[in-house]
This record gives sequence, C-alpha cells and structure tokens, in this order.
Amino acid sequence: MSIFAAAAARGKNGWTASELELSGLADIDEVVDALRDTEPDADLALLFVESDDEYLAVLRLDEGEDLRVFASDSAFAGESRVGSVLLGEVETPALELDDLADGAEAADGDDGDDKPVDPDADPIGDAELLADLGVSSQRLLALCGMEGMLPSDVTAEICQKIGCGDEMEELREA
Repeated sequence: MSIFAAAAARGKNGWTASELELSGLADIDEVVDALRDTEPDADLALLFVESDDEYLAVLRLDEGEDLRVFASDSAFAGESRVGSVLLGEVETPALELDDLADGAEAADGDDGDDKPVDPDADPIGDAELLADLGVSSQRLLALCGMEGMLPSDVTAEICQKIGCGDEMEELREA
C-alpha cells in the first residue's frame, strides 16, 4: 500500500509542512509523538495520511495534547498496518453520508455540479475536527465521499481553506 503522510503545523510564525514516515511507528502514541516533534511549539498540528488513492485520515493535535481523528472510510483500518495504527481506537462513526446527499449542495454553496457522494464509504471519527478552521463536518464528509475526488484532492482543498495550501503544495513538489 502506498502511503503519503504530511504534517501541517501552525505556530507563532505561521504554517509549516513536512512529510512524516509512518511505516516504523508501532502505535498511535508514536504517531502523536512524531506529529508533535514536527513543530514542538505549535498550537495546532494536523496530519494528513493518504493511502493508495482510496483513503484519507486526518489527525488533529491541539496544544500538543488533545488528539482528534477522522477517516474517510473505516476500511482503511483493515487494509493496512498504518491504517490500523491510526484508526485502531476509533469506534465512533462519523455523520452518515446519506444525511449529506440532500444537504451537500447547501453545505458548500456551489451549484450542484459535483458528482454524488459515494454511498459505500463508511467515514469514522470526529468529522467536526476542522470546523473551527472553516471546514464544516458536512463539507469534509462531502469531499471525502465525492466520486472522483482523490485523497490528495481532498487534502489540497482542505489545506487551501485553512491557510496552509502553499506549504503543502511545496512539500508535494519537493
């Protein structure tokens, strides 16, 4: 399985982005330590983990302590060791995608040209983890469930919205 993991941390000097290697990490505590180490003084650190153009996991660490996790599909935990490390303790289903089908257009304010959400996706975790940064749970779920959207596309759109899009784009191009 191909994994891309990028941390975006917001400190007193703005956003920084760096790639993380997750393959050698044994548990979620080691992942949190690695995320924390990317920018030790950050008030907010996000980890975007993209797997095989199918799955996206987002981890949020506030003040180096409070961990919140969201994944586009619970199947990621069963498909890879990294997925099971990231999602092993997440049991809470996110909002139902069925509930979004009618409200997706209103949630993101576009004209409805988007393809419908994927009914087979089973998002889990805290879909509200980016709400205070301008990405509502409805928008996050709609992006993750939108047919044709790759995890990298979702990450790029989220990063643009929250203000670290340039840093993430530079990281991908490096």
